[in-house]
Amino acid sequence: MATPRKTPAATKAVTKKAAPEKAVTKTAKSAAPATRTRAAPRATATPRVTTAPRATNAARAATATRTPTATRNRTRRAARRVGIMGGTFDPIHHGHLVAASEVAGRFLLDEVVFVPTGQPWQKDVGEVSTAEDRYLMTVIATASNPRFHVSRVDVDRAGPTYTVDTLRELKESYGPKVELFFITGADALDKILSWKDSADLFQLAHFVGVTRPGFVLSAEHLPADSVSLVQVPAMAISSTDCRLRVHSGLPVWYLVPDGVVQYINKRGLYR
Repeated sequence: MATPRKTPAATKAVTKKAAPEKAVTKTAKSAAPATRTRAAPRATATPRVTTAPRATNAARAATATRTPTATRNRTRRAARRVGIMGGTFDPIHHGHLVAASEVAGRFLLDEVVFVPTGQPWQKDVGEVSTAEDRYLMTVIATASNPRFHVSRVDVDRAGPTYTVDTLRELKESYGPKVELFFITGADALDKILSWKDSADLFQLAHFVGVTRPGFVLSAEHLPADSVSLVQVPAMAISSTDCRLRVHSGLPVWYLVPDGVVQYINKRGLYR
């Protein structure tokens, strides 16, 4: 009879000892959410690594798309356009500069080269200032414009200056891929057929005649596809008037560039 009584007691003891195991199980369950919370940032870090190469590839694709477009634009403009502004420039004045700028804008010129005449064939040597003085005044007047340059091609060539010689030399210097536009006064252009080798002139360059207000030029005797006329109000200024004003003791400020005024006074020109 003693054996049946011990069995329940043992069962109760075993039950009491098993209670801590349940507590351990609860503790493990409560710790599980903390483990999942720490793992969450690891899962979100993964997309950041994969998206960076995608952005880089997109940027590279955009760059590759833009490059052929720029190349095509350069291909369209195969030839450069250069304006050649010849003249005695005795002195150079704002009318010359405005005319060059106006023609450059209308004909999309890349640059304008001013070419002071060395020895004008239609004038005596004593009628003009020295070639070096006229060259230096032209350099001073054009220095502030990055698209303006000055050439000594006529100044350094011996003998009378002829436009056809100027264009031939510049054409050879620039090469066949450059289009030349010769800029001159309309009054000079009116007499172009009397120039040396006039038949060759229109093969070397396109001629642009700059007209003064009120000056009428009939271009019927000139090839229409090789001659253009442009009216510029500032061309009302003339070198002849500037020389007469200086000789008479009158100012030429704002008719010619400031640096040219100072050069004229320093050198005592036109007195």
